[in-house]
Amino acid sequence: MKLVFAGTPEVAVPALDALIASGRHEVAAVVTRPDAPAGRGRRLVASPVAERAEEAGIEVLRPAKPRDPDFLERLREIAPDCCPVVAYGALLPRVALDVPAHGWVNLHFSLLPAWRGAAPVQHALMAGDEITGASTFLIEEGLDSGPVYGTVTETVRPTDTSGDLLTRLAFAGSGLLAATMDGIEDGSLKAVPQPADGVTLAPKITVEDARVDWAAPALRVDRVVRGCTPAPGAWTTFRGERLKLVQAVPAPDRTDLPPGRLAAGKNNVHVGTGSHAVELLWVQAQGKKPMRAADWARGARIAEGELLGG
Repeated sequence: MKLVFAGTPEVAVPALDALIASGRHEVAAVVTRPDAPAGRGRRLVASPVAERAEEAGIEVLRPAKPRDPDFLERLREIAPDCCPVVAYGALLPRVALDVPAHGWVNLHFSLLPAWRGAAPVQHALMAGDEITGASTFLIEEGLDSGPVYGTVTETVRPTDTSGDLLTRLAFAGSGLLAATMDGIEDGSLKAVPQPADGVTLAPKITVEDARVDWAAPALRVDRVVRGCTPAPGAWTTFRGERLKLVQAVPAPDRTDLPPGRLAAGKNNVHVGTGSHAVELLWVQAQGKKPMRAADWARGARIAEGELLGG
């Protein structure tokens, strides 16, 4: 088939690579978000998908919105058979959905109908899911509600951050997306409607969602830290300033600290929660680089009885 691939961040690159490498289909063009300012100089930088497409000599389309007339005209000129999508980042209007004969097929990082929305991996971790996965489905105008072509499953590991899990799903899902394109092309694969039961939503994680509640049990604190790493980053406050929690682990043997109470030893830092303590391993103070929590605590000269989140 002739394909137009839509995607933007680094997590979409493995799927693009898999389609380029398959040799069975032609990736005629890539659709991605416009170049965005980045870094201290705020210079415009191409998306990871745009950079990879340009390396491969593939045409890159950067519409401000996917309903822009110039973009739609070019899409019709290319006349793709199907448009695979991975984390494109914009809603597709009906006028665009109707262009390819086989529609737009999304690789979504959950086992649909669980975790429909922008942040499925983060929500799966924060909810304590033991198994997650990826799904390919036909995009409709509803939120991740279209019929499903296929799935792959992935075990959630006890120390996974959302970054760890998303990286594994990106590579596992790339093979699923390539196989889905093959099955659509030869007619061996038919999309199956999602069940009505089991629908859960995964809206974008806000900065406030990532704030740690020290009155919650240690298990919940652990899930929030891992689910919000690397983005948007779990955080708390210390002496009125924000402190990012880069890495923390439950410390079930430490039960003497009330919620939020800090205890800094020579080589460790513990914080009380609503159950047992957690040990901070890496933190990032406001305006500073990430550092080992013990080094941060020595520099801060934590006094007895001081709190996080105060």
